[in-house]
Amino acid sequence: MIKGQKIEIGGKTPYQKWAEGQGVPIIRDFYIEDLRKAELAPWDWKGGRGAILNLIGTGNINDGYLCEIPAGGKLKPQRLLFEEVIFVVEGNGSTSVWNNEKKKVTFEWQEGSLFSPPLNTWRQHFNGSGTKPARFLAVTSAPPLFNLFRNLDFIFDNPFAFDDRFDDTPDSFSGKGEAYELKGRHMWDTNFIPDVRMLELFALERRGAGGRNLQIALAENGMGVHISEFPVGTYKKAHRHGPGAHVVIIGGQGYSLMWPEGEPIKRFDWKEGTVIVPPDMWFHQHFNTGKTPAKYLAIRAGGGKFPRAWGSNDYTGDKSLKRGGDQIEYEDEDPQIRRMFEQELAKQGVTCGMKATTFA
Repeated sequence: MIKGQKIEIGGKTPYQKWAEGQGVPIIRDFYIEDLRKAELAPWDWKGGRGAILNLIGTGNINDGYLCEIPAGGKLKPQRLLFEEVIFVVEGNGSTSVWNNEKKKVTFEWQEGSLFSPPLNTWRQHFNGSGTKPARFLAVTSAPPLFNLFRNLDFIFDNPFAFDDRFDDTPDSFSGKGEAYELKGRHMWDTNFIPDVRMLELFALERRGAGGRNLQIALAENGMGVHISEFPVGTYKKAHRHGPGAHVVIIGGQGYSLMWPEGEPIKRFDWKEGTVIVPPDMWFHQHFNTGKTPAKYLAIRAGGGKFPRAWGSNDYTGDKSLKRGGDQIEYEDEDPQIRRMFEQELAKQGVTCGMKATTFA
């Protein structure tokens, strides 16, 4: 006799079948305009309200969900055999993580906090406000795990403790970390960031327009995170890569263009709270039309610290198409892209900060 809680698929992937059985909205689109306003529903599995984000660009290598903790409330304790990177959209509260219930590590978070419960640890989230709900976005590695193992007991009730990925000392989620360079980029290696909007960023000229960047490694994850910022009146170079990069706008306003090679361009306007996921190998390009620097957080399937982890790929997004890479240099882009940008800046009363370019 075969034991264990199996997932009957009926022509759908095990992950899709599980998601559809949760009884909450499943958002399937290119982007969500405002995470703070997305519709949620009671979610028994979490013990709060939620929605599953199965955005088109994920390519089934990762997913996301929104969860809301009621005022004065808490979510159910859970143990999960997949990674979660959590970004706090609204509110404040605390989280406890543990393998041994007698040695819980508890830390407080607020709007803008970023953290990751280490793999297969128990975790429980609490709302610190008695009057307002708290809402967070989680990007997870659930789809490939569901589709590989096809057994809920193994994923949700697995006693194995990854001691090499969890330090249960009291200050392990204090916000301390290690800074270093990896492949020419600045890295910050930690478990918890009190407010990602306050982190120091570093110049990354090869992505264009005076942009700044910081790579983040969380909790020994295979998933990766980075923050990018670009100045008023500028835009970044178009590039393409694999699926699953959840681009969360954490400052400014503007728009993104996305397109598969040789096909029409799609435009998506954004502001703080927007999330957009470029599909696999679609070119995409981000434009700042606001009066403050634009900043986004990208939570993706493959990380810089563990480049051979699941969902990772060795794309060449910083290398020009002319040299066999996946980046379109400014002088090679369609002239209508610059014209559209300058027209949008004029509407907003913003001066263009791009250097004059002679287009091929």
